[in-house]
Amino acid sequence: MLNASYIILAAALLPAVVLMIIIVIRDKEQPEPPLMLARGVLYGVLSAFGSLAISMPLLASGLVPGAYTNSIEAVIYSFGVAALPEEIAKLFFLWLLLRNNKYFDEHLDGIVYAVCIGLGFAAFENIQYVFNAGEQWALTAILRGVLSVPAHFFFAVLMGYYYSLVHFGHNPRRNAVWVLAAPVLAHGIFDTIAMAQEVSPGLEAMFGLVLLLFCNELRKLCSRHIREMATADKDSYQRSER
Repeated sequence: MLNASYIILAAALLPAVVLMIIIVIRDKEQPEPPLMLARGVLYGVLSAFGSLAISMPLLASGLVPGAYTNSIEAVIYSFGVAALPEEIAKLFFLWLLLRNNKYFDEHLDGIVYAVCIGLGFAAFENIQYVFNAGEQWALTAILRGVLSVPAHFFFAVLMGYYYSLVHFGHNPRRNAVWVLAAPVLAHGIFDTIAMAQEVSPGLEAMFGLVLLLFCNELRKLCSRHIREMATADKDSYQRSER
C-alpha cells in the first residue's frame, strides 16, 4: 500500500518537475539560486490556500455558482471560482517573492519565478486530484499531466512575461494590466472549454479537440515569450561586454 502511494505521488509530481527542469535550463545566462526557486515553489503551494480565501466568500455569498449545469454557469464558475482567485493569489505571492529580490536582474527571471509559483500550485493541486481519483488515478495523472499542469505553466509564463516587462520599464502602464489579465483570460478560457465538455452531451470530442488546439496555441505563444526574454538578456550581456 505504501509503495502504491509513492507511485501515485510520483505520477502526480512528475509533470511539474519536468516543466520546472525545462524552464531552469533555459535560464542559463545567470541561473537563480536554488533556495529562491524552492521558495517560489513553496509560495505556489501557499497560493492555493490564498485562492480559497478569495473564492470561498464568493461562493458563500452566491456571487458565483457552486456548480454549473450549462455553458453560462460554466463560464462564471471558470472565471469566478478558478481563474480570477487563483491568478490573483499567484500574483500576490509573485510580488512577495520579487519585491526585494536582488536576483531579479534578468528579463527571463520574471518568467522563471512565476513558473516556480505556478508549478508549486499545480503540483499541490495535482496531488489532490490524482489521489482522489481512486482506481482511475493513472488516467487522471495522464490527462492532467498533458493538459492541466502544462496549462498552469503557460499561465505562469504569461504572468512572468508581463511582470518582467513592467519591472524593466517596457511600457509599464499598459503591461501592468496584462500581468493579471493575460493569465486570467487564458486560465478562464481553458477551464471554460474543459467544463463545457461536462455540460454538452455528445460534444465531448469536439470540445476536447478545441482544448488541445487552445493549449497548443498557448504553448507557441509562451515559447515566443521565453525566447524573447532570453534573447533580451543575451543581448544585454553582449552589450555589457563591449
